[in-house]
Amino acid sequence: MKRQKVRKFLLLVSFLLFPITLYYFSPVLIIEGGFSGIVTGSLLLFAAQFVLSLVFGRAFCGWICPSGGLQECCCSQVVDKRVKSKKVNWIKYIIWAPWLLTIILAFLKSGGLKSVDIFYMTDHGISVSGLMELIIYLFFVALITVLALTVGRRGMCHSICWMAPFMILGSKIKDKLGYPSLHLEADSEKCVQCGLCSKNCPMSLEVAEMVRTGQVQNSECILCGECADRCSKKAIKLTFGSSRRYGKVKTN
Repeated sequence: MKRQKVRKFLLLVSFLLFPITLYYFSPVLIIEGGFSGIVTGSLLLFAAQFVLSLVFGRAFCGWICPSGGLQECCCSQVVDKRVKSKKVNWIKYIIWAPWLLTIILAFLKSGGLKSVDIFYMTDHGISVSGLMELIIYLFFVALITVLALTVGRRGMCHSICWMAPFMILGSKIKDKLGYPSLHLEADSEKCVQCGLCSKNCPMSLEVAEMVRTGQVQNSECILCGECADRCSKKAIKLTFGSSRRYGKVKTN
């Protein structure tokens, strides 16, 4: 479990730094900058998330996302319930598609890319430096908290996260092409169907069912390794390399 202690420490640190990094995750500032032809820090971050997901999948979500830090390290201590409906997963795509189209149209209207400003709208790189920024910060903290407490574990990640589709797309590409990357592997013959992997998955995935098939892949998987670390039989492992299928599928 040492790996999980490190992971949750990184998530907590990321959340504590959220007042500094808030604007680097802003979906609004990308559009605002786009109408002036400015490539903002948040646009660069989202582009980097997609590129990195081609190798590491959604590991950003599982290891260093500030929203994930709030939801796992704080909200889960108050209410920790599984997300039951898969329908909430579609909300983020309904948000993401028109938002992405708006970004493209904004840059087209401004005549294309004109400049790069990593610290766009920040105070020397710091996002929260005044009353208005503090209100915006508290709004997002409240929103993330409410979703986690009502929708379930990592409710925001499932429902409205505008960053997730970038990484889901990258994950699907790497899984489809099968080149060396970070991924989960399962040996169904070692599984004793204890259910601990599913019970402890921070994304409320039915990991045990995927293990039965020997193929642990899901677009909502954040590659946190919680399932692997909880499995006493080592039926699941988080590894880097070419993905392959283990064991025979159980029929019982």
